[in-house]
This record gives sequence, structure tokens and C-alpha cells, in this order.
Amino acid sequence: MGELADFVSSEYAAKADPSIAAQMAAYMKTDEPFWGIKKPGQVPVLKAIVKQFPPANQRAYRSRVLELWRLPHREEKYAAIQYAKAFKDFHVPASIPLYEKMIREGAWWDSVDDVAINLVGMAWLKFRSDIEGLMDDWIVDDDLWIRRTAILGQLKHKDATDTVRLFGYCRDQADGKDFFIRKAIGWALRQHARTDPDAVRAFLAEMGDQLSGLSRREAAKHL
Repeated sequence: MGELADFVSSEYAAKADPSIAAQMAAYMKTDEPFWGIKKPGQVPVLKAIVKQFPPANQRAYRSRVLELWRLPHREEKYAAIQYAKAFKDFHVPASIPLYEKMIREGAWWDSVDDVAINLVGMAWLKFRSDIEGLMDDWIVDDDLWIRRTAILGQLKHKDATDTVRLFGYCRDQADGKDFFIRKAIGWALRQHARTDPDAVRAFLAEMGDQLSGLSRREAAKHL
């Protein structure tokens, strides 16, 4: 292990609680191991790695994120995501392959959503013309977590939301049967309704029963 990975693993090993680890794994419905450290116990370690191990350049950023990502415990993967989020100068198109790797390998909502919204989404917001074409490819990808990312990627874009793509992606995936896609559609529409409720109402009216009940209920929560 590298210095960063060794630091995180050592700190987490000292805080580990096997009884909590079992509960966390059961809640997440995964066989992947947990240290058994709740969020408040993780925070001091996350603050320390950001302060002590800042990346000097894009290559170092990728290397250090992956150094943490490749560790076996789920909390270490959370650390990789938090580390990646902390250095906003590297939320750029060149980082998208790294984020894609994390999405495909993470393959569960607890890691994918954070990467989708706060890493892919922030790069998309800043470099829209460089990334929007890739999102058009992602929305038809075979991997449901990649498709979910394309739907959720604009969750924090507010007035800058590309509504043509938001509604287009929701329309494209409306007939999907997967819970995580249906939930993502509803969540994305619900969030945009805070910025433009009339546009979301019009889209819901246009789609009618083409949207699943789950997507419609989520979308209309604040309307």
C-alpha cells in the first residue's frame, strides 16, 4: 500500500467495531467488508488526508483516489470519494474515466450517487460542452449505474440545468423496469421542480402513464 492508503487503513483499523460492521453490511445488502465505523468516526480521518496528502497534479489526483478505492473495505471507498470531492480543481473532463471506473465498480447507490452528483455532475456543470456528448452515450449504456449517473448528474445544476437532456433522458428511460432507474427519474425531476415547477408539471402531463408510478410520485412531491 502507498502512504495514503496505509494511513487510512491504520486509522480505520483502530476505530473498527465488528458488531457495527455486520449491521452496515446487512443494511447495504453487500458481502463487501466494512470496518464498522459510522460517519462521525470517519470525519477526522477524511479531514486529515485532505490536509496531509494533497495531490500535486492530475496524475497524482487519480493515483491517490485509486489508492484508496482499491482498498477492500467500504469505508475506504467512501474515503476515496470524499478525497476526490475535496479537490475541486480536478473536477475536469480528464477525471471522467476515473469517475466512470468508480461507478462501474462501486455498482451500488451508496457510492454511485455521490460520484454521479458531486464528481461527474460538477465536472459536467463546469465543462458542459466537453461532457454532454458523453452523457448522451451513458444514458443508453448497458450498465444501469452509468444510466443512473446520466439522470442524476444535473441534480445540483439548478438554473444551469440542460432541460432538453434532463427530460430527454427521463423520457428515454421511462419504460425501464429497474427500481434504481425509476427512482432516479423521480428524484431528478423532483429536484428540478424546485427550480422550475411549471416545466416539471408540463413534462409529467406530457408523459402521463408512460412514467412509472414511482417516478411520478417522486417527481410530484413538492408540486
